[in-house]
Amino acid sequence: MESKCWQVIFRVSDAQTEFMDFLDDFFDVTAVNYLDSGDEEYVGYANYNNFSEQNMLSQASLKKIELPPYRIIELKSENWLKDYVIKFDAFEVADFCIYGAHQEHPPHTDKICLQIYAATAFGSNHQTTRACITAISELYHQGFLPKSILDMGCGSGILSLCAAKLWPNGKIVGVDIDDEAVVVTLSNAQNNGVSSQIEAFVGDGYTDSRLNKKTPYDLILSNILANPLKEFAPHLAGHLAQGGYAVLSGFVDNQVEEVVKAHTSQGLKLKKIYKIDNWRAALLQKE
Repeated sequence: MESKCWQVIFRVSDAQTEFMDFLDDFFDVTAVNYLDSGDEEYVGYANYNNFSEQNMLSQASLKKIELPPYRIIELKSENWLKDYVIKFDAFEVADFCIYGAHQEHPPHTDKICLQIYAATAFGSNHQTTRACITAISELYHQGFLPKSILDMGCGSGILSLCAAKLWPNGKIVGVDIDDEAVVVTLSNAQNNGVSSQIEAFVGDGYTDSRLNKKTPYDLILSNILANPLKEFAPHLAGHLAQGGYAVLSGFVDNQVEEVVKAHTSQGLKLKKIYKIDNWRAALLQKE
């Protein structure tokens, strides 16, 4: 039986919290895609009979939200939530095989399998995620043994899961500004058998006092975007242990210098740049 939904795609250069909250409240499901330009696309999905453009505009106006440019697409499928939102092909990167919640059984592989529910996208199969996973795996094979790990902007929790699998004695804190991300992170941790290692909570960057309970962190992971990475650099340096590493991503080629400089000016040393298409990741150490 065919079903339909509406997909509304917003092109955003600097998403504000109020705008993201509006999307979460108005749409049945929301997602974010990171573009090669460094910009973001925020996507809202609404059941076919429950959406009208006029109502969206009225509700935004009522809440004093100025909507960015958008386009509306009608999607048709037997199961639009599965086909357009949560489905992604299994992929292998470094020590891991990542597959979606729509697959009942893991793929046949000798790699560590992680099942990811990604209903709100979170870039689980994005180039930046692959680069970060590669960096994490390389640290593991170099003999690095972090006991305390921070995943700043945890999204689906995929980087936390990778860290938990590689370092079963490590304790991981995930933080995200989006409450749905925290719910998904904790759910994915439970489904992959690492919930005892991972805690997650809603927070705006490094401002939450709960972060200080486990400071300093041996490893900080942060796959977000260039501007918040630069803004957070002094806080990251303050929360990172001496000799600890930071794995950063969410920026493109022409943003590398500014992101790296923001962190080297805080006393960190660049160890490696990872390149996948136009996206970059950086490995830095506090020496």
